[in-house]
Amino acid sequence: MRLPRTAHTDRPWRIHEIADDFTVEDVWALPTPGGPDDLALLVRQIADGISGGVRGEGLVSRVLFAVRWKLGALLGWDESGTGVGARVPSLRDRLPEDLRRGPRGPDLGSSPFTSLYQRSDEWAAEMGNKTVHAVMHIGWVPDGSGGYRGRMAVLVKPNGLLGTLYMAAIKPFRYLGVYPALMRSIGREWRANAAGRSAPRL
Repeated sequence: MRLPRTAHTDRPWRIHEIADDFTVEDVWALPTPGGPDDLALLVRQIADGISGGVRGEGLVSRVLFAVRWKLGALLGWDESGTGVGARVPSLRDRLPEDLRRGPRGPDLGSSPFTSLYQRSDEWAAEMGNKTVHAVMHIGWVPDGSGGYRGRMAVLVKPNGLLGTLYMAAIKPFRYLGVYPALMRSIGREWRANAAGRSAPRL
């Protein structure tokens, strides 16, 4: 379920301290019911999906991802010199000392994302290319009925007019194919993992 931006901005996340010049683009409630200490399980699931290649389910989502990567290759959006540490400095440089000393989060392999920090109730990872500098923020929040669930926010800082036009152009495609497929995939894998954890061991 898509949530209002205030669902992210009204919570005391530490990401506000280091990305206050980013725009909250999207906020989603994730289909991942669990207990108070289950964020680490969700982070591992998402990290495994990212490092294995971000894929959506269904024809629409696969086509959209294929078109995006093809355009990126043709137009040079994702070249190594356009990302974090090259075109833009890493948000790691902005971390306060306690977050810098704390857990960074999982290694995301050759994916465009890099973990920034991980706490008991939030994890943040960043990526950058020629069009945007973006943050994926995963929070773990009470669900109002005694349980907890994940919440995902996407924060972006477009790169000038190119980035602004790019974000506007892909917006309908994100809502048409990418996010619905992503939510289904996360929920299906979460349920499968939960069933595996609860299965009796012989």
